[in-house]
Amino acid sequence: MRILLIEDDLELANQVIKMLHTAQYVIDVAHDGIEGLYLGNSEYYDAVILDLGLPRLDGLDVLMQWRQAGREMPVLILTARQTWREKVTGLQAGADDYLAKPFAMEELLARVEALIRRASGHPNPIFKCGEITIDTNLGRVTLANKPITLTALEFRTLDYLMQHNHRVISKTELTEHIYGQDFERDSNVIEVLINRLRNKLDPTYIQTRRGLGYQLTEPANNA
Repeated sequence: MRILLIEDDLELANQVIKMLHTAQYVIDVAHDGIEGLYLGNSEYYDAVILDLGLPRLDGLDVLMQWRQAGREMPVLILTARQTWREKVTGLQAGADDYLAKPFAMEELLARVEALIRRASGHPNPIFKCGEITIDTNLGRVTLANKPITLTALEFRTLDYLMQHNHRVISKTELTEHIYGQDFERDSNVIEVLINRLRNKLDPTYIQTRRGLGYQLTEPANNA
């Protein structure tokens, strides 16, 4: 899963980045509103963490411009402004959640994960497809109740496929959601990555739809 963090406090930003990396997320970072607005308009994110008090362009203006442009990614607002009017204004502008500073990193992570699950239509942190189970809170994957060891990149890939179970996911979409903005988009690493997952799981779970992409489905004998 790929997250955009827009925060001008470098120390806080580094703490959030460290926490999200530990939780297996890919993070793109902007430190002012103009850069953040551009990234949100030009890249695809599973969630955005947006500070309101940004230099160059206020976070509220960034959010309103995204929503006016039809950008629908879930947005969690961070702010030191703690009056109820500020919260209402942010939510009315299109924010999905609101967290006042200072905050616990564990709460931030829980809120981000909840936003992503709701956006994909899965409020439960545990996803199942046949005998595959993935617990996004614990970062754990099992196959037929036996633990499977995945790399961080393999986990992010399976997580995205599980959250969009049965839908065909193009290579481009998968790349946009599991890699950072500097990834070489025409690389064949997605094919290699999918093959690694197939070798660790039952290979019949991930189907290749020629010319379209990949689809996670239950094997016929488990459906």
